Amino acid sequence: METPSGDLYHKLILELNRSPLYFEKRPDASVVVDAANPLCGDKFKLYLTVENQMIVSATFHGYGCAVSKASTSVLMKKIQGRPVAEVLSVIREFLSRINPKGAVNPTMALPDDETTAFLPVKHFPGRLKCATLSWETLADFLANHSHTL
Repeated sequence: METPSGDLYHKLILELNRSPLYFEKRPDASVVVDAANPLCGDKFKLYLTVENQMIVSATFHGYGCAVSKASTSVLMKKIQGRPVAEVLSVIREFLSRINPKGAVNPTMALPDDETTAFLPVKHFPGRLKCATLSWETLADFLANHSHTL
């Protein structure tokens, strides 16, 4: 069930802001992607170890608001051990669910608890970029570089 539209800060978002998952610098990662929003100052590095078109390990480090940090944390969790092509599908599904103009495919399964925590963002247009920053950045990177991974 979706959190009421007046409550942007779902308890999961607050929890992942305090204790993010996969929050670690890994300069030895095979790929480092910069995600930044110059308007608000959110700035993360996404550290990926990619082998044979598979994301073996994904971590992030940086700073941002509670929504962007929690969202990036969820992204890192969802892409661990997945093929690059599958990661793009995971990203597209998340983005379509939280975008107020997004068309959700009626055959899609119900969103998991982590995705559900971010659904209220559609009622806060000024915060949409916070929730999508790392997801969109990684999708752009993979769309343009997946053939070299």
